[in-house]
Amino acid sequence: MQLAIGIRKKLEKVFNKNQADILTEVITDAYSDLVKTSDFNELKGIVKELAEAQKETQKEIGRLDKTVQQLAEAQKRTEIKVEELAEAQERTEIKVEELAEAQKKTEEELHDLVKEHKKTRTQLGGLSSAVGYRLEDEAFKALPKLLKRDYELIVQGKLKRKYITDNKGKKIEINIIGEGIKNSKKVTIIGESKSQLSKNDVNEFIKKKLKRLDGIYKEIFPVLVTYMISEHDAEEYARKKGIALYYSYDF
Repeated sequence: MQLAIGIRKKLEKVFNKNQADILTEVITDAYSDLVKTSDFNELKGIVKELAEAQKETQKEIGRLDKTVQQLAEAQKRTEIKVEELAEAQERTEIKVEELAEAQKKTEEELHDLVKEHKKTRTQLGGLSSAVGYRLEDEAFKALPKLLKRDYELIVQGKLKRKYITDNKGKKIEINIIGEGIKNSKKVTIIGESKSQLSKNDVNEFIKKKLKRLDGIYKEIFPVLVTYMISEHDAEEYARKKGIALYYSYDF
């Protein structure tokens, strides 16, 4: 309204009132149409921008839908894996129970085997002792003659087996023990029997018997008797250690 009044005042300066009124109306209408066209063009630009934005939004929605679908598929695969893991866990628990039962059975069988082994060792120990005693019994009879022949050692009294006190005050079992005279000197015969003699047996005899008797007797004459040697050089090794060695067939 203010725009029309301003235009009319300016036109009345040049044109009469009627002419000014008509021109004012024409100019006002033209301006109004111009504004409407501008607004329309602006609106078209806005609509275009909205359409582009909508298009991008639809693309994002499409990508989002795809992502959601992928997530749904991944979730489905995860659920399948969880089910498989649950089944595997169940199978594992069953296996663990079976292993526990098997372990228990094995322990029981092992316990029985230990008992049987202990019994067998006892029986073997008794058998070994019997074999050893048999060898010693034969040695008691044969050694006096053999020692006199080979070493000019005269056995006095009988050879026997017995326990004596060692140089640490502990009791020690001696398989073969007796007194004798060699080169006019008194000696103590200390012997041991082994079914199969090895170099390690020789060392054990020295360590566990002869050294424990150091100081107990003035002079010791060591003897080993055996059925056979388990190493080809066991006999030579024993003789180098100063030990007399006899086989059962020498008796």
